[in-house]
Amino acid sequence: MTSPDLSVWWSAPASERAGTPLVLLLHGYGADERDLAALVPFLPAGITYAAVRAPHPMEPGFSWFDLQFDPTGRAVGYSGGAAIDACRTLFTWLDGVRGDFSSVSLLGFSQGMAVATSMLRHAPEDFAVIVGCSGFVLVEDGNVDTSADGYFDDAALTARRPPMFWGRDQEDDVIPVELAEQTAAWLRGKVDLMKVLYAGMGHGINEQELRHVNEFLTHHLLG
Repeated sequence: MTSPDLSVWWSAPASERAGTPLVLLLHGYGADERDLAALVPFLPAGITYAAVRAPHPMEPGFSWFDLQFDPTGRAVGYSGGAAIDACRTLFTWLDGVRGDFSSVSLLGFSQGMAVATSMLRHAPEDFAVIVGCSGFVLVEDGNVDTSADGYFDDAALTARRPPMFWGRDQEDDVIPVELAEQTAAWLRGKVDLMKVLYAGMGHGINEQELRHVNEFLTHHLLG
């Protein structure tokens, strides 16, 4: 247990982390830190990975913030304020460890991508690169107010345009098409986007995407 609030799985002992790039792994809704920790053998060596457990119990795992689903199982509603609270918790933890690392980056799956992109929007200069898998960005609609107390600095993000990899399947049965389209349009204006589509992957991560993520992280963090 790294803090009273968060449980963290580390890819390396403390004695081997100093001076390496750090990649924070943020799991999806109803999962836990072990979900993305399982990806680490397929990602580049020479990087420290920290898989963080979301703070809210959500059987069978945990969630970063509440989601509402339609009868088909698609995510259709969420609270921007709750997502920002999750970001604040992560930043509090991150502030205590970031000094050990040469850089910090984010990799989020599904709901974890919404949290990762929200952290990036709050502090664009804090992160080297970002990876999103089968996820979405918090967008303005009837269900969310992403302007909450000026937490996001989208102007600074647009000026910096950090590298981002985003992989998804057009037939993803969890993230609605409308939300994916809003996410795509928003990302194109804010980051240096590498978007890749994977047919037949569904709402998940496949071997081809892992190879691409490996290459992306190797190029930007170790190249």
